[in-house]
Amino acid sequence: MTVAAQDTPVTFEFVAQTQSSREVEIRARVEGFLEKRLYNEGDLVQAGQILFQMDPRPFEAALQSARGQLAQQQARLEMARSDLARIRPLVKIGAISKKSLDDAIGNERQAQAAVLSAEGEVRTAQLNLGYTTIASPLTGVSSFAKLQEGSYVTPGAAGLLTYVSQVDPIYINFSLSENEMLKFRSEIAAGQLRFPPHENFEVEVVLADGSVVPDRGRLNFADFAFSEATGTFLIRAEVANPKGLLRPGQFVRAHVKGAVRPNALLVPQRAVLQGSKSHYLWVIGGDGKPEQRIVEMGDWHGDDWFVAQGLRAGERIVVDGAIRVAPGVPLQIVDARPAAGATGQPQRPKAAEAWPGQQERLKASPPSAGQAQ
Repeated sequence: MTVAAQDTPVTFEFVAQTQSSREVEIRARVEGFLEKRLYNEGDLVQAGQILFQMDPRPFEAALQSARGQLAQQQARLEMARSDLARIRPLVKIGAISKKSLDDAIGNERQAQAAVLSAEGEVRTAQLNLGYTTIASPLTGVSSFAKLQEGSYVTPGAAGLLTYVSQVDPIYINFSLSENEMLKFRSEIAAGQLRFPPHENFEVEVVLADGSVVPDRGRLNFADFAFSEATGTFLIRAEVANPKGLLRPGQFVRAHVKGAVRPNALLVPQRAVLQGSKSHYLWVIGGDGKPEQRIVEMGDWHGDDWFVAQGLRAGERIVVDGAIRVAPGVPLQIVDARPAAGATGQPQRPKAAEAWPGQQERLKASPPSAGQAQ
């Protein structure tokens, strides 16, 4: 085959793990007895959907008592205002002392403060009563209930009832090592690699069985600092997950697409031989005789291999039967046929739907037919 230089898209593959884009702990905010669980464990719950109901009767009684206290204080305030209204004109005509007026003003202000305090107690009682109805703050997949009906729950560590995890969209977390980052920097500086504008990479998710998730994602976060423990830094992608194919905690492979190797030289892997010290190719000279050429190889690309140094565009190389070639021996040259999947990544099946029953819970519809690269 004749080697040609061309801009070649490349894909970087990383081992990744899925993470809920938002996970909340459902906790009790008041103490009392758990009366009902109002959701099916593992179901998709909607924002505002009631998950648990605590016994509200003690809190209803507390609210009624607080309202009674407020009514008493309001009555005292009315009496204090009436007394003040009667005393003011008497002070003007000198019928009573000014101290009596000062006492009436103080009583009226104390009554106002008592009303404000009683209103606060009513508000607190209303909040506590509202906390007996525990709802989900977001739409997501629910976890199992950690406490069952009849349990006595308290705020704090013992008040954890369940989790709700938002799975649409879902995060894909993977790590980039320091060596990989430095390699990318040097290749970009040497003109051997080009990132997309604004580093707008596309992320394809491949499941453990090799199937591809139909929805693609984008990078949305890269940690600035390296982890001291691993020598890597975190990169995160966000992927739409409307059918619930991905669940938090799964191990997947992330294919990051969008980079290009400009004027790259690609040769089939079967054309490259391994010598005692380096890789080499058989390059066919103008007289049709082979010449052994030492080359420096780069990354793999499907069934092909990037040549970093040692080969020029337009040169002809031996692809098949290279193991039988001897220097200076004329060859019978036949154009090579490309092997199946020799360019780019191999075809991968599309990810299967969520398992029966769960698909209905997620209110998902079957994906369109077709295959993804």
